[in-house]
Formats: sequence, structure tokens, C-alpha cells
Amino acid sequence: MNRKLTACILAILIAMTSNVANAEKVEINLKDKLDGILSEYCLDIAGGNQNVDTSKGLQAHTCYSYKGSLGTDQVFDTEKFADNVLYMPEYDVCATLESLKTGAKVNLASCDGSALQTINFSAAGTISPVAAPTLCFTAGESTRMGRGGTSQHQIKSLTLEVCSDALASSQNWSSRTKED
Repeated sequence: MNRKLTACILAILIAMTSNVANAEKVEINLKDKLDGILSEYCLDIAGGNQNVDTSKGLQAHTCYSYKGSLGTDQVFDTEKFADNVLYMPEYDVCATLESLKTGAKVNLASCDGSALQTINFSAAGTISPVAAPTLCFTAGESTRMGRGGTSQHQIKSLTLEVCSDALASSQNWSSRTKED
């Protein structure tokens, strides 16, 4: 009995370790570069470096991978995509929609499995709430420069908008471990 219990615990530990090994950290970037001058736009936590503030939610921001590595405030865990969760392991938060309505902002909060956190990142590249699949994560039209206009990093708002061919360049996303 004791050997069986030990073998069972060992099997569980091996399974847990292999799941961690399969998790990959990626950035989520727009497929279209839009007006990006340094790189494409990635999902990003507002603020930078030590000023990252998860209470300000997500925005579309210059991807940091052009520097050769992913920015911690742009890292998502691919293992959670299959669970319809956009999880940011560096901050232990999940993308959380303000509401399931057009124009809603994309916030961040502790993961709770609610409908506002159940988000499908489709193979086609759209990111939509499971409860409102006709709405897509959409990078805004207006662009502002980072650090009050003193940085070349570009920022766009991120909201839910009706998925459409007309907005496809601002609604089609992919994931990657570094800039291709």
C-alpha cells in the first residue's frame, strides 16, 4: 500500500513537472504592423518598468521583442489558452473584460474563472469573450507616443468592438516567443 501511494505521488509530480515544461511564455501581437515604427503592437500592461500598474489594464503597445527578449508586462502563458484564459504569469493576473459590450476596456484582475475572464484566442487570430463571440479585442485607431511623447514606443487603446473585415488589421492577433 505504501509503495502504491509513493508511486502515485511520484506520477503526479512527474505529470505536474511535464505540464510546467510545456508551458510557453509568449507575447500576443497584432498580425498587421499598422503604423508601428519600431515593431508591431502587443498586448501590454499600462506603465513601464517599475511603474507597471495592473489596475490600468491592457493596451496595445510596441512589442519589446525587437530588443531581443519579451517584456515581462507583455508575457502570457500559452498553457492557459486552451482553458480560454489570457494569463500573465509575471503578475499573476488574467485579462478581465469591463463588460460584454461594445467599447468595453480590457482590465486585469486575479484569475477567478468568471465569464468576463473566459476569452477565446482562436486559431484564426481573433480574441473574443466566449459569452460574446461577435466582439473582438481591437487596437484603437489613434496612436500616442510613450512617456508623454518622449519615447518612440507607440500606444493604442484596447477595447471590445464588433468583429469585422473592416477592422481585421486591428483585430487579428498571433503569439510568438520572439520577433520573427
